[in-house]
Amino acid sequence: MWPEEPRGLSPHPWVPAGRPVCRAHLAEPAAEPAAPRQRPCSLEEFARRCTLHGIQHVLRHRRYTARNLLWLLAFLGSLGLLVHVYAKCVGLYFQYPHSTQLEEETTRNKTFPAVTFCNLNPARFSRLSGHDLYWAGELLGLLDGAGRPLAPEGTERSTLAALQGKLDLSEEEQSRPFHLEEFYGRVGHQLELGEMLVCCTFGGKECTSSDFQTVYTRYGKCYTFNGDRRNPRVTRQGGMGNGLEIMLDIQQEEYLPIWRETNETSFEAGIRVQIHSQDEPPYIHQLGFGVSPGFQTFVSCQEQRLTYLPQPWGNCRASVQGEQTLPGYDTYSIAACRLQCEKEAVVRSCHCRMVHMPGNESICSPNVYIECADHTLDAAVEDSQERCSCPTPCNLTRYGKEISMVRIPNKGSARYLARKYNKNETYIRENFLVLDIFFEALNYEAIEQKKAYDLAGLLGDIGGQMGLFIGASILTILEILDYIYEVIRDRVSRVLRRSKPPLKKPSGSIATLGLEELKDQSPCETLGRHVEGAYNAGILPNHHHRHHYPHQGVFEDFAC
Repeated sequence: MWPEEPRGLSPHPWVPAGRPVCRAHLAEPAAEPAAPRQRPCSLEEFARRCTLHGIQHVLRHRRYTARNLLWLLAFLGSLGLLVHVYAKCVGLYFQYPHSTQLEEETTRNKTFPAVTFCNLNPARFSRLSGHDLYWAGELLGLLDGAGRPLAPEGTERSTLAALQGKLDLSEEEQSRPFHLEEFYGRVGHQLELGEMLVCCTFGGKECTSSDFQTVYTRYGKCYTFNGDRRNPRVTRQGGMGNGLEIMLDIQQEEYLPIWRETNETSFEAGIRVQIHSQDEPPYIHQLGFGVSPGFQTFVSCQEQRLTYLPQPWGNCRASVQGEQTLPGYDTYSIAACRLQCEKEAVVRSCHCRMVHMPGNESICSPNVYIECADHTLDAAVEDSQERCSCPTPCNLTRYGKEISMVRIPNKGSARYLARKYNKNETYIRENFLVLDIFFEALNYEAIEQKKAYDLAGLLGDIGGQMGLFIGASILTILEILDYIYEVIRDRVSRVLRRSKPPLKKPSGSIATLGLEELKDQSPCETLGRHVEGAYNAGILPNHHHRHHYPHQGVFEDFAC
């Protein structure tokens, strides 16, 4: 409510005193509109402020003169060259090129490699029993399928008689079980002193047969020196005499007679040697080198540590923590992968494994060797590229070798060695050999593949070429994106303002009217019939005559 006016006095000269008045709320003057959003600058102004070189000359004064045209051609030409260079850079990056870095490092001591060697004869003829011949005679090429000797004409009678005497077996002896691993372990050449090992030294200190571990390969029973990965031997000096030096007796008189060619047949005399890391099993039938009797063989080693890149820069395979590609070996290697692949092929076809293959499966019998295992293994080796995918490990240690030989014994030492080992001179020349393995120096070659063009190089080229051709940078690109955003936002806001009707605002002004002047018509009806901006003159303040005047505001409500 409004406070009551004093009677007798009218605050309004156009209203007689004592007459009631009605006060109406009139619309307040429209509030000042908010300052319009600043529109984005023109393209010419943006070109003048932008850090992109050359564009301000193209859009200067918005006139297309010959000078503007030349600047436009120069800018477009630079932009085209930039795109061409970018395409080459991106294409080079996705070729994933790599380079090889070679460095030579020197150390105070070096881990000596593992050395595995095998006698090329798998079984000693004098150690074969009738039971062995009954089961493995055909496998060794001594008997045919019916158990008869394959001895050709001219065979020494003593050899044939010894063989015939061993074949007389009772049914009880023939029925005894036969185990091929036990067979090779028993009839293979033994390393004990007095057998194949004559003498051994490492770093000037004597070594014995207990320093060698027995392993089985395709040559049968073999021996590995320094094969313990947990406690390998270390050499502290390079040169001859500071590594492993062994003298061996290959025992040619024990070699099996060759009456028929088999997978076990060997025409050579001597040993097969492989120098390898302790982290990989021997793969001696493919990676070994031969040492002949009657010679001292010097092997100068150079350690090489190779690091390859994985895909997509290379094709190496990284070792996974805790993975065992081959039982007993904690790291992946090509040799372990091939052995495992060959074993799976043989087990799949023959339901057993060969002696040199690791695992818990049962070992094939000699008959299965002949009928299934040998053929399956040969096929797996021939098709190894298709059947066995064994990529190079990402970290690999290998040993380069330089081999030289001298003949032993000379005439002066032959008699001495014959007396010392109770052999004749001919036997010494035909059976004795010396193997000397040592490091050339206490250093190693680090060969590492490196990315020739990586992401940092690509970004560097992009930034350099961008600055060279158009003088731009990352901030220039942000400037252009920001200007595009401002233009789009301005266009969208203008479209939205056109489609949205204006809103009316309430008013708080008060007008005082005579009551009689309102009796003839309803204020709400009157206001409802008048459009905004046109009102009856009789209801406007300070006016009694109904004349049309420009509007002063908008009515919202009345209170009398």
